[in-house]
Amino acid sequence: MRILFLSAQLPEPPHAGGTLRTNGLMRAVHAAGHEVYLLAFASADQLKISSAALDEFCACVEIVPPPSRKIMHRLRDLLLSSKADMQRRFFSLMYAGQLERLLKQTSFDLIQIESLEMTTYLSVIQQTLPDTPVIYDSFNAEYDLQRSIFLAEKHDLRHLPGAVYSWIQWRRLTRYEREVCHAVSHVIAVSDADAAAFDRLAPGCAVSIVPNGIDTQTYAQHDPSLDLGSCALVFTGSMSYRPNIDAAVWFADHILDKVRAHVPEARFFVVGSQPHPRLNALRKRDDVQITGWVPDARPFLHAAAVYVAPLRMGSGTRLKLLQAMAAGRAVVSTSMGAMGLHATDGVELRLADQADEFAQAVIELLQNPARREKLGQAGADYVQRHYDWSVIAPKLFHVYDQVKR
Repeated sequence: MRILFLSAQLPEPPHAGGTLRTNGLMRAVHAAGHEVYLLAFASADQLKISSAALDEFCACVEIVPPPSRKIMHRLRDLLLSSKADMQRRFFSLMYAGQLERLLKQTSFDLIQIESLEMTTYLSVIQQTLPDTPVIYDSFNAEYDLQRSIFLAEKHDLRHLPGAVYSWIQWRRLTRYEREVCHAVSHVIAVSDADAAAFDRLAPGCAVSIVPNGIDTQTYAQHDPSLDLGSCALVFTGSMSYRPNIDAAVWFADHILDKVRAHVPEARFFVVGSQPHPRLNALRKRDDVQITGWVPDARPFLHAAAVYVAPLRMGSGTRLKLLQAMAAGRAVVSTSMGAMGLHATDGVELRLADQADEFAQAVIELLQNPARREKLGQAGADYVQRHYDWSVIAPKLFHVYDQVKR
């Protein structure tokens, strides 16, 4: 089949969660013998850097300069329209025109839209190739993500503006995401929790689960290049993303001191791009290091004594947990952070939702290297069996078979 992917960014290099997923899926589709086309937002310089890698799995790559959407435009839409923020985030007349030309010039068997933001171009597809099957590959059940953020922040006056924003977006996304689910041929969810959220949102729409995956061997290869000390606690992810910001602040404010009371040498490393100003207060602490963007998170994973995922909001399947587990790290996570993984507490990772319980789980692992190693190995084995791309790809092809019947 000839398959067109619509993406908000190039999947090379695959740094963030969305690009990691899109990269893995596109490579799997190519390896199965399908012809892969890509239309994405990128600059000419970005394409030049990524072109050699993209040529490995793409028959054609077309780019459009990323749209500029200033805060004043977002405020205007918030106050003067009923549209969800994500409907406008990546809207571009240039992209819409390029998509229309591509659809008229090339015959596609299937179109796969990567993320809710890119469903803003559904109308172009419907007007140009109305009979072509369209798959919406959701990174999250976005309406449910905003609901969870609102519920987590609504009682904290410091976060009241963010909570109000999430309440508004939750309501608007409920309407918009329902429309999308009914408009496409098939919805892909990344977890059973997200699939259930889509079933509640749009009963009767076709939903299948294709979890996030990783190339487990890439993370299994030990990298000893970084020394963070014997009691390093590592958390990774985009640090402009609200669930990650909340997780880092909550861990530092409510858990880290409890850990250091028993393990004084413990230090917390927050690894990820675009650290939000809310994290600035943590920079004053000697036991916290905020790295900002790093070219590769794997050295930090392999240098961690314990990987922590203190997430209290969000949806989907956390690629960060898959990466840490594939690297053989002992992981302590909240239930929210491990949502969709189906790993067993005390076997492949530790689960704790209260600050005292989370701290105790970290302390026990820091004080017991043998237990850390056993948990890390069990986690690595689990991810290899269930979340390697070789296991995930057939689930995607099953969706293709359903859509093309």
